[in-house]
Amino acid sequence: MQGHAGDSAVADILTLPWIGIGIAALAMLASAWIATVLIGRLRRGGRLVRQADDAPVGWDGLDVAWVVVGAIVLQSLAAASGPRPMPVRQELVSGMLAMAGAATLAAVHLRRRGASWRELGFEVSDWTAALRQAIATVALVLAPLLGLAAVLDRIVPYRHPIVDFLTEHRDAASVGLVSLAACVVAPIAEEFFFRRILQGWLEKRLGGFLGPGPAAGLAIAGAAILFAVAHLGQGLAWVPLVGLGAVLGLLVRQTGSIVPAILAHALFNAVSVVLVLLQPAP
Repeated sequence: MQGHAGDSAVADILTLPWIGIGIAALAMLASAWIATVLIGRLRRGGRLVRQADDAPVGWDGLDVAWVVVGAIVLQSLAAASGPRPMPVRQELVSGMLAMAGAATLAAVHLRRRGASWRELGFEVSDWTAALRQAIATVALVLAPLLGLAAVLDRIVPYRHPIVDFLTEHRDAASVGLVSLAACVVAPIAEEFFFRRILQGWLEKRLGGFLGPGPAAGLAIAGAAILFAVAHLGQGLAWVPLVGLGAVLGLLVRQTGSIVPAILAHALFNAVSVVLVLLQPAP
C-alpha cells in the first residue's frame, strides 16, 4: 500500500518558527474544539455522528482471502515490472495501477457474489454530511497523531523514497502524481479493503459468539492494526496509523458507509503532502 507522505516532514516543519507555531496552534485548537463538541453530545445522550444502519456483510473468509491474494499478486507484478531499483516516479505509477486494479477486481468479485453498492459501503445519503464528518474527523485527530509522529521521528527517523522525491521535485507534474496517489487512489482502495471488506467480515465472524458490541470493537481494532502493518518499513509511522485506522473504523461503523472515511483519509493525506511542500526546497 502507498505510504503516508507527510509523516517524516512533521518534525522539520515544527522547527520553522512561525509556520510550525501556526500549524501546531490551529491543529490543537481544532482538535480541542471538536473533542469538546463530541463530549457534549455524549453527555446529552446523543451520538458522535448521525447514526445509519450498517449493511450486512455477505462475503466470507474465502472471499477475503481471494481479495488479499489478488492485491498481493498485483503489487508483486507492479514491483517486478521495472528495473531494480525502480525510479520513484515509475514506482508511484505502477503502485497506483496495482492498488486501483486490486480494488476494482475486489469490487467486481463481490458484486458477482451478490453484494450491492450499499453493502460494499459506497452509498451515501448526504454528501454534505459526509464531508462535514470527514472534516471534523481530521480536525480531531490531526494534532495528536502528527504530534505523536513528530516524537517518534526523533526516536527512529522516518525515511520514505516518495517523501524524498516530493522534497526534491516541486514541479506540477510531480506534485500532481504524489497527490493523486496519496489523496485519491490510496484512500479509496485502503478504506475499501480495510474498513469495509476486512472490518465488516471480522465483525460478522466475531458477532456470533461475542455479541454485536464487542465484535464491532474487536473488528475495528483488528482492521486498524492490519492497516498499520501494511505500512511497516517506514520507521515508527505505523504507530499513529493504528490510531487513525481506529478512528476511521469507528466512523465507518457509525455511518454505515466508507465515503466519510475516504474523504477523511484523503484530507489527512493532503495535509501531509502540504507539510512536505512547506519544507524549504533543497
